[in-house]
Amino acid sequence: MQILSVQSSVAFGHVGNSAAVFPLQRLGHEVWPVFTVHFSNHTGYGAWRGPLLDPADVREVVIGIEERGAFASVDAVLSGYQGSPEIADVILDAVARVKAANPAATYTCDPVMGNAKSGCFVNPAIPPIICEKVVPAADIVTPNQFELGFITGHDSLGEPSPLAAILEAADEVRALGPSTVLITSVDRDDTPEDEIEMIAVTGDGAWSVRTPRLPLKANGSGDVTAALFTAHLHTTGSPADALGRTAASIFGVLEETLASGHRELQIIAAQEVIANPPARFEVAQVR
Repeated sequence: MQILSVQSSVAFGHVGNSAAVFPLQRLGHEVWPVFTVHFSNHTGYGAWRGPLLDPADVREVVIGIEERGAFASVDAVLSGYQGSPEIADVILDAVARVKAANPAATYTCDPVMGNAKSGCFVNPAIPPIICEKVVPAADIVTPNQFELGFITGHDSLGEPSPLAAILEAADEVRALGPSTVLITSVDRDDTPEDEIEMIAVTGDGAWSVRTPRLPLKANGSGDVTAALFTAHLHTTGSPADALGRTAASIFGVLEETLASGHRELQIIAAQEVIANPPARFEVAQVR
């Protein structure tokens, strides 16, 4: 696969493109990273240095890749943390350019806005743009449960929710345009407290996978999840297989991170579980 990934970059640690690129490469895919910011570290530390890149500069990088004749071979566009509201138009323009060159290409939007514990942690101007402009242009969206509730206006999804309510919200997102919704950090009202869940929803059904809930907060895990799910869905054509492989790899990375005692994702140390995800967790069809 050839993937154009428009996301943030950090020098220290692993979030955005700094989390997504290596796992995709380890799976054997070619990745062209375009940075929206270049920070010293992720913003979860509360302090960081480095620039938000000017949207005009980001666009220039995209156009430069296009001028190499590369877009006809792009299989997927991937976007995550946008940094500034104006980046959305740059991303949408990049998607349009890629799809003009290759109509079979897909666009995966990781609608990074916030989570249930922190609420929205991005520029307040960004979430409405993601909801109104970016999500409808996507083929695949990968919100966490909080972001799913924000997109659909169901604030209650930030708390434990029935499966039916989660699937209903996913269908509302699909009605906006995307064909596939991957919901991460799912907290169902009937899920054991020591487990956490991911659910993939398409027009053909819905599938769930549960893994143990580990005692750590890992910035960047959603970025890796969106990248791996996109790659596995393209290569297998099966939402269930993509879900199972992604869950196995992410859990392996988180296990390695917890064991290391470090805050940053240990994606280099855990690269074997990324390259060869074991059939570790059962994927159940829930619709």
